[in-house]
Amino acid sequence: METKIMKRKSGSENHTIIYILLILGAVTMVAPFIWMFLTSIKSMAESIQIPPRLLPEKPMWGNYREVMRLLPFPLLFRNTVAMIAGRLIPVLLFSSMAAYGFARLNFPGRNALFSLVLIQMMVPPQIFLIPQYLIAVRLGWLDSIAGLILPGFVSAFGTFLLRQFFLGIPKDLEEAAIIDGCNPPTIYWKIMLPLCGNALVSLGIFTSLFAWKELMWPLIVNTATDKFTLSSGLANLQGQFFTDYPQMMAGATIAIWPMLLLFVIFQKQFVKGIATTGIKG
Repeated sequence: METKIMKRKSGSENHTIIYILLILGAVTMVAPFIWMFLTSIKSMAESIQIPPRLLPEKPMWGNYREVMRLLPFPLLFRNTVAMIAGRLIPVLLFSSMAAYGFARLNFPGRNALFSLVLIQMMVPPQIFLIPQYLIAVRLGWLDSIAGLILPGFVSAFGTFLLRQFFLGIPKDLEEAAIIDGCNPPTIYWKIMLPLCGNALVSLGIFTSLFAWKELMWPLIVNTATDKFTLSSGLANLQGQFFTDYPQMMAGATIAIWPMLLLFVIFQKQFVKGIATTGIKG
């Protein structure tokens, strides 16, 4: 009896420690967003005050009006959404096709080709900037939405993520489809693809997030202000000699809300998709 009581106490203590660690981790994740919002309603003097001041003496909501006057947010949102929409469908389609081939089809050089995909994930993305820029120049896609979409047509990460999901699907389904006379394209389109809805949602959220926060490529491929995305538009708030940090934080606060809403709406599918892609290696 005493042993059972001691085991229960030990288990409850372990759960308490885990909960405390999780709460500390959550606070650590949320703290930068809270600081960003609080800075957005401070005066310039309060934002650079040392030691730092947590709460503003008087909320400066005018920072939001000023940043919306300085930046054409409707245009920035439109360009960013157009870039994400142009990347999303090709990434989901091409990544799922490549992932199905690497996971389910036996062909010469499969492992070597998949190794190249993994190598691409390990290489710094800055290495691809010059080739991508030259391609955009030859296609005449500078200062255009098509130029923004160009690097996101394929995704090594998406191929790897969906391959992990396809490896976790029982082979019995595929064998039954082959007996019924289905060929690999039919199996992919009518059986495999409908089963990986959660994984596709996860990849869609990742793709949207990566595109939403991408800064270097939009600054390189577009110099026309009417083709700026949110990230490149916010970068213009940083001056060479002076930066109004409250206005910059106000702009960043406005910019993050769509991604937060996207995650909240698809949170269940996102978590389920991430969990199921780790079943097999």
